[in-house]
Amino acid sequence: MLKINKRRFIALATAMVIAAGILCVTTVSGQTGKAPFKIGGIFSITGPASFLGDPERKSMDLAIDRINANGGIDGHMLEAIIYDTEGDPSRAVMNARRLVTRDRVTAIIGPSLTPTSLAAIPVAERARVPLISCAAGNRITEPIKPWIFKTAQSDIHAVSSIYGHMRDNGIENVAIITVSDSFGESGRDQLIAQADDYGIKIVAQENFGISDTDMTAQLTNMRRGNPDAIVCWGTNPGPAVVARNVNQLGLDIPLYQSHGVASPRFIALAGASAEGIRLPTGKILVADLLPDDDPQKQVLLDYIEAYEKRFNEPASSFGGYAYDAVNLLAEAMKGTGGDQNKIRDNFENIKGHVGISGEFNFSETNHNGLAPDAFVMIEIKDGTWALLD
Repeated sequence: MLKINKRRFIALATAMVIAAGILCVTTVSGQTGKAPFKIGGIFSITGPASFLGDPERKSMDLAIDRINANGGIDGHMLEAIIYDTEGDPSRAVMNARRLVTRDRVTAIIGPSLTPTSLAAIPVAERARVPLISCAAGNRITEPIKPWIFKTAQSDIHAVSSIYGHMRDNGIENVAIITVSDSFGESGRDQLIAQADDYGIKIVAQENFGISDTDMTAQLTNMRRGNPDAIVCWGTNPGPAVVARNVNQLGLDIPLYQSHGVASPRFIALAGASAEGIRLPTGKILVADLLPDDDPQKQVLLDYIEAYEKRFNEPASSFGGYAYDAVNLLAEAMKGTGGDQNKIRDNFENIKGHVGISGEFNFSETNHNGLAPDAFVMIEIKDGTWALLD
């Protein structure tokens, strides 16, 4: 008798689980009676790059909730399915495969990093699923890959912003130090390629590992080249170590960083050594300093207010990458019924979309959509951000 009751209990429990699952789906789509569109997210939510992935995950949720509150896409709600890569390219591949084969998502937002994006891209390409990366490396969209887009500003424009500021301030001899990953390699390539255009001579080159905790040896070697300034290219924590080591060695020359450190996390890691550092960034860090006629200003202030009210933490440009990606995808999805070929085609025709990272104008030959004016040059002053002339 006990055996029969146990079987009945298991059967009843299974039925309840199935019913609950059906109810969850109905809750998402029940507002309109239309099935939801599933949108995948792959971010470095934990691990060393969590300062990127955590605000991206939160911003994706924020954007989707706002879209759903306004009726979704042609009456279809959006449903987020988000996985954590921990910053590991192999996990990015596994998560991408899971999204396209098991979850059957309409599109993928992310990954957070250039290495994880490059790892996941072949999965999206084979499945013919649009992927909108939140990473900066030029190799993500160059050469053009039909199904791949990105929202982070380009390394090309970041380097031109840095070199333009150097030229205007009489800096000619430059030493560069870059992280040993695909983001660092992309930055190094641009730093070398554009140097002659701005009258820059690279007098020393060094690199550092992702997990290195001291760059004194590299900086000592760089000092022998007698540079007028140093450029560090990477994402935290390495650039913060470079900043501290520059201060410890008494290198009294300007230190420029890449847009990969444009968040309050860098100031927290570098401490007093962050003072005076210069870098290119999207306008979000100085939104309140922008003139009122800047088309991005109100968009930025609205996002900052919504993000900080919901999550009780400062907004960053990194979260903005995911927020832009969701809103651009929503624009591309209109009128497609979820057809991925139509979504891809529509993406290439998005023009004049004012987002967090800049004004996006995509085309068949431009899958980033941003121009040099997406960047401003800033300086860390008194523990916060200030616009540079």
